[in-house]
Amino acid sequence: MTRASETWDRAVTLDKEGLPDWLDPVVRAAETVEPLQLSRFLPPANGSGRKSAVLILFGEGERGPELLLMERAGSLRSHAGQPSFPGGALDPEDGDPQGDGPLRAALREAEEETGLDPSGVQLFGVLPALYIPVSGFVVTPVLGWWREPSPVGVVDPNETARVFTVPVADLTDPANRATAVHPRGHSGPAFLVESSLVWGFTAGVIDRLLHYAGWERPWDREQRVPLDWRA
Repeated sequence: MTRASETWDRAVTLDKEGLPDWLDPVVRAAETVEPLQLSRFLPPANGSGRKSAVLILFGEGERGPELLLMERAGSLRSHAGQPSFPGGALDPEDGDPQGDGPLRAALREAEEETGLDPSGVQLFGVLPALYIPVSGFVVTPVLGWWREPSPVGVVDPNETARVFTVPVADLTDPANRATAVHPRGHSGPAFLVESSLVWGFTAGVIDRLLHYAGWERPWDREQRVPLDWRA
């Protein structure tokens, strides 16, 4: 039995006590935001779609608040090479998809992909489930505070190419913001940070979080970055 499988015998709950004051706007946003305020792509009404979860983990680094991200391996079938939040599909042992299943899945996947110690993570909120049409995933974003940081890095190179943190100050810097344009014609927010172009679902969620937390700064939406046709 692996350490990851042994971890999930304990209860996983949401806890808003003892969070740093700077997270208050994120807590309020999570409590009030509506699904369509986050994305126009919502879960299918018929309940189809593969249930999954991602961990949006806020920590505090040398430059203040930061987010944990990873870069997916280039060999993966879905979203290969993209920077993303740690996360993945719910397993049966994660439990009820309508209950604490997404919480367990977000922590389990984050441990498997980045090696973080989930006991140092305080989950404090859940955003509405969203849909990724290209892969058919119904994704529940789970918000966490990295109360006791632990070492992170690539656990399995077949899944993860890189693990890194991004200061929130860099994400809000207008110089690092752009509109990513896909060859098929659709476009969306993007961030040029830590030698990476963060776009797609991950960038969309970050963009909306910054906006509803009141952290967004005016930026040039006409600054465009073309995406590779394979994206």
